[in-house]
Amino acid sequence: MRRKETQRISDLIKEFTRNSHLDPKLQETRIIENWSNILGPTIANSTRKIFISNKVLFVYIESPVIRHELFMMRSRLQEALNESVGENVIASIVFR
Repeated sequence: MRRKETQRISDLIKEFTRNSHLDPKLQETRIIENWSNILGPTIANSTRKIFISNKVLFVYIESPVIRHELFMMRSRLQEALNESVGENVIASIVFR
């Protein structure tokens, strides 16, 4: 017997994360996971630490050369990372 008000599981999970205020943290986690996919293995290997605090992405890079190149591309990186999750999660990026 089929109920008239059935919903898909994915819709229920989205609704649950939105109602329990888990959605922003999940999006931040997705951005951190997408870092290596968007920038590739070379930059991912020289990234020591990455975290988000107050809509600012902090990235610790070992190589000064790579850090400078990423600094020059930070607005494009911010757009690409925000597009990867579908929302404006990061306001700026800080390289150290």
